[in-house]
Amino acid sequence: MIKKGIILAGGKGTRMSPLTKAVNKQLLPIYDKPLIFYPLSILMLANIKDILIIVNKGQLNQYKKILPDGNKLGIKISYLEQNKPKGLPDAFVIGQKFIGKDNVAMILGDNFFYGQNLTSKLLNNTKLKKGARVVLHKVSKPELFGVAKTNKKNKIISIKEKPKKFLSDLAITGLYFFDNNVVKFAKKLKPSRRGEVEIVDLLNIYKSKKQLTADIIGRGGAWLDTGSIEDFYKTSAFVSAIENRQGFKIACLEEISFNKRWITKKEIIQSIKFYGNCEYSNYLKKLIN
Repeated sequence: MIKKGIILAGGKGTRMSPLTKAVNKQLLPIYDKPLIFYPLSILMLANIKDILIIVNKGQLNQYKKILPDGNKLGIKISYLEQNKPKGLPDAFVIGQKFIGKDNVAMILGDNFFYGQNLTSKLLNNTKLKKGARVVLHKVSKPELFGVAKTNKKNKIISIKEKPKKFLSDLAITGLYFFDNNVVKFAKKLKPSRRGEVEIVDLLNIYKSKKQLTADIIGRGGAWLDTGSIEDFYKTSAFVSAIENRQGFKIACLEEISFNKRWITKKEIIQSIKFYGNCEYSNYLKKLIN
């Protein structure tokens, strides 16, 4: 059972400059909440309560203002700083002490997931004991993504980064589940021409051992990458449409914790005071009234 999770919230966010010159991208708003709330909610829905957030050097205090330590959510949040971006697998090297002897999940800080059956899928993926599993999502333009080809048993048989020739229309999202070997394998990786270690190379190690499987988000599920300003607005519009039409909030961290009985009314009241007089607080009040 995977009980630890990493959120990689580093990166320079250059495509969103000048906004990201002063504020980390993951702290910018997706509709009514900071972006970081959304990947954090995914780990919480998976019953992962021990979470490491890796941030850029010098931006730690920004995060601690909104997410100090997780106590008010009934979880444990710790932080580590990344001196400079070295590639996604570097998260496992930075976080090796946090991981210890356990298996671990990782989600990228700018990824958004939504779907009716998402929670059950997440809980199933945390049962992983050996190997690695990636979450895939069908896309209309696979040439823009890293893609994976699977067999009938959802074993991944081929991976290609932004293929010029069609290989598959299943894109590799920013949500992964790994056994404890991930630290050892990540340390062996050599930088690519970009000067960074690549997640595809890490996944290929597992594939070579026939230990790489996939979980596919089907119809009714959504995966959005907020890598650009346009993507931010599209994702915000999506969240706005769902919340205003249906009357509930996506990625309300306190609601997730309250429903899982990790916190009580006491912590909800504390959060209401912390956020102040706003629509988010009004929503929290409805949870306990």
